[in-house]
Amino acid sequence: MEEFNVKNFLFSSSATVYGSPKYLPLDEKHPCTGDAITNPYGKNLIGEDPIGRPNNIMPYVTQVAAVGRLPHVNVTDTDYDTSDRTGVRDYIHVVHFATGHITCMKKFKENCGLQIYNLGIGKGCSILEMIKILEKVSGKTIAYKECPR
Repeated sequence: MEEFNVKNFLFSSSATVYGSPKYLPLDEKHPCTGDAITNPYGKNLIGEDPIGRPNNIMPYVTQVAAVGRLPHVNVTDTDYDTSDRTGVRDYIHVVHFATGHITCMKKFKENCGLQIYNLGIGKGCSILEMIKILEKVSGKTIAYKECPR
């Protein structure tokens, strides 16, 4: 960064940078452990096939509902203390995501050093709730199967 005189850098990622949560809900003070490589580039570096089966809900549902490449979505985490026993995630609309980036870039002027900002709406949606929402907006039935981890 110094060699090329880079003064500002905005890195956008997901909650997966925190690895296995030490506490919930995750916040900006949570340690980034890196104990779980979850992005496609990182997985490719260790030899995983980037066009294989996805492990997160959106591309998985797309391969089932839109493309017909897979017969069903595997829902593997069904032992959570939630209303439908599936994991809950805080999704964000792309417009809010872009607005968050612009807001972060305005902070560059303050030369405030390393800052971490978690973007979200503060309301989680379970895996099964997300499948039902995607069924509603797509008009297609999305087959899913509860499986062991």
